[in-house]
Amino acid sequence: QTPGHIFLDFLGVVTKWRTFIVRFVLVGTLGAILFALFSPNWYKATAVVFPAEQADMGGGIEGVSSLMKTFGAGGRLGGLGGASETERYLAILGSENALLKVIEKFNLTTVYDITKYPREKTIKELRSNMEISEGDGETLEVSVYDRDPARAMEMANYFLEVLNDINSGLHSQNARGNRVFIEQRYEQSLLDVRRAEDSLHQFQMKNGLIALPEQLEATIKAGTEIYGRIASKEIELDIMRRTLSESHPEIIEAEMELEAMKNKLTDFNTGAGSTPGEMKILVPLGKAPELGLEYIRLYRNTEIHYKILQFITPLYEQAKVEEQRNTPSVVVLDRAALPERKAKPKISIYGLLGLVVSSLLALFGVLIAESVGRIRSIDPGRWDGLWTQIREDWFGLKKKRKGA
Repeated sequence: QTPGHIFLDFLGVVTKWRTFIVRFVLVGTLGAILFALFSPNWYKATAVVFPAEQADMGGGIEGVSSLMKTFGAGGRLGGLGGASETERYLAILGSENALLKVIEKFNLTTVYDITKYPREKTIKELRSNMEISEGDGETLEVSVYDRDPARAMEMANYFLEVLNDINSGLHSQNARGNRVFIEQRYEQSLLDVRRAEDSLHQFQMKNGLIALPEQLEATIKAGTEIYGRIASKEIELDIMRRTLSESHPEIIEAEMELEAMKNKLTDFNTGAGSTPGEMKILVPLGKAPELGLEYIRLYRNTEIHYKILQFITPLYEQAKVEEQRNTPSVVVLDRAALPERKAKPKISIYGLLGLVVSSLLALFGVLIAESVGRIRSIDPGRWDGLWTQIREDWFGLKKKRKGA
């Protein structure tokens, strides 16, 4: 048959059974409407929240503000798994910890009349009676359904309190972990600074140094002056030797002075004649490169640890403040109000659903009845055999089981 014949045949069947179809649909639709009318009314209360902005207390310290975001209220070092604040709220509100607080507060096990497996079934029932959805601008809507409108309102608002308490607790826990970590690093920095200072102090005491750069500058000036005096005395001695004999007292005196200055310059270059630990104004020029390199290394190491300590100190103070701070972590945009109208069941939806379902069932039943009628009229023997087989396979087996 062509599609046109099939459609005309279908219209013919519907027309033939129109009275049954209309009555069945009317009864089904009316039954759905009556069911909606006599079903208990459920009321919906909705509250809207927004993530609270965390105060940036380290914003005025260079380098601290950006680093504190890593340790911020968002979680552990490196963040809390990259989750946004709204996703944190969704996880908290759906957790058993939050649900059990609400169940205990409103005695929902008794309200829902649950006797078997009370914890598991009450949590399941509560989850089916609440909706959590993300709104515009990172807002979060918390909706609760209940037969009592006042209780629905109170439960929705209490969910916000539970959310704030748990979220604040998590922030405090994360801040405590951050504080412990930074405190350990702070104490290690203090120890490193002390060790660097002690090493520099021991080096100064061992070599008799106070401020090496300034002392080296003074040493170079003093050495230059000595070299100049020696050169001047040598010139003076040469002139005297041209006019006086070698045994002349002035030449002997000049040679003695020149020898004394050269010996002093040798002591000045080698550091001979000084006792260990003696503080010196001038540094032995022969040891100056070695002492200078060692001093620079120790001084650089000390300065590095000073910088680390200088940077980590405000972080440590910030972490202590964050741990003690007890500010709300959730901003309530709209608290749940007392519902004025029921949210479900909606008569129009039930009526439409009853109409669609009863229409489909009626058409399905009519088509089956029409098919059976046509088979019986076209081939009665085949129908009788089929029906006999059905009775033997189904009812016969049941009878045998009863006899057994």
